[in-house]
Amino acid sequence: MGRDKANLRFGPLTLLGHIRKTAVSAGFPVRAIRRDCVPRCGPIGGIYTGLKSTRAEVVLFLACDMPFVSRELIRFMFAQGRRSKRALFLRSEGGAGFPLAARRTHLEAVAEQIGKQELSLQALAKRLRARIVLPPRSLRGQLLNVNTLSDWKDACELWQDEISDL
Repeated sequence: MGRDKANLRFGPLTLLGHIRKTAVSAGFPVRAIRRDCVPRCGPIGGIYTGLKSTRAEVVLFLACDMPFVSRELIRFMFAQGRRSKRALFLRSEGGAGFPLAARRTHLEAVAEQIGKQELSLQALAKRLRARIVLPPRSLRGQLLNVNTLSDWKDACELWQDEISDL
């Protein structure tokens, strides 16, 4: 979109504010990564930064440009992640995607992906031999990702529809 999506206003909050509020409501500590340790690596740069700077064993990565992710979807990810030592990615239209859970022990593999300039989430999921999970049908609509101006307009319309249904 040519700008920092995290700061786009989405109703009363920014996109980042929405996802932060949702994660807190799910009962998890939240930390936003605003600047990656290794710039210009896309989402993998954020994953690297998060794993490098955490003391937690497992980190759940949420994308700020997915404003419809709910506390239920976050809890679903947590429940799925507890069953395995492997990384966990949700299946999206393009394959492995956000939200995803990775262990601190995956840091070296993420660093190697960056070193090879293999920056796709698909390549990372393959490298980590991640479990790729399809969310329950009732939660799949939450995976809308805002990448273009058209996506942004669609998301704003959906948000307005949800508000008017309350």
